[in-house]
Amino acid sequence: MNPRTATWTRILVATAVVALIMAISGGFGSGILSIAPRAIYWFGLCAVGIAIGNLSARLIPQRWFESRPWLAWCLITACVAAPMTGVVLLTTTLLFHRKFSLAMVADVTPSVLVTTAGLTALAFLVRRHGPVETHAAPAGAAPAKFLARLPDKLAGADLWAVEAQDHYLRLHTSKGRDLILMRLSDAVVELEGLEGARTHRSWWVARGAVASVERGDGRATLTLIDGAEVPVSRAFAKTLREAGWF
Repeated sequence: MNPRTATWTRILVATAVVALIMAISGGFGSGILSIAPRAIYWFGLCAVGIAIGNLSARLIPQRWFESRPWLAWCLITACVAAPMTGVVLLTTTLLFHRKFSLAMVADVTPSVLVTTAGLTALAFLVRRHGPVETHAAPAGAAPAKFLARLPDKLAGADLWAVEAQDHYLRLHTSKGRDLILMRLSDAVVELEGLEGARTHRSWWVARGAVASVERGDGRATLTLIDGAEVPVSRAFAKTLREAGWF
């Protein structure tokens, strides 16, 4: 299971548990329904919320999830809460036979906002954290899928590092450098088969490309074969140190 699939599996499981609790407890006035329609109501709302949240997360720069998590959380909460308020108003009108009114909007909106904020925070908590390491392929195995993405002028080169720059990746190789359009999180999945690791939210480095390591002020910097200096963030330092990188 790749990291993204694993992350969304954890989010789905956690959200399903919350939906089950709300269905059993009859939260937010849903207790007037029998258990079956109540379960459908809560699981349906959570499913719609996850779909909107997934779309919202794809529209936010991925680096913000590590560098600006509070901003990413606020943006996703806002993007999900707005349409979900409309969904809850509609289902409340139809299922609970309440007449639509401004009073109902005032009653529903804060509940939806608080619930969305909580579920979004839960999703952030169960996301995969820490460095994503890749491993050398066993003898006779196919090469890492990512190598097929190297531009023609870099074909056959040794890949030393991948650096995220906005929506692009700068490739550092034995034949020079070039840019391709791709997200680093997606690239790391395809880099399995090469021994390396994330050292920073913007860098993946091949272990064999590290020429030297400098440490100071609680931070580390890797110097690669081509002279590029790669930062090691605090979030990744402990695991890399335990793995013997420095």
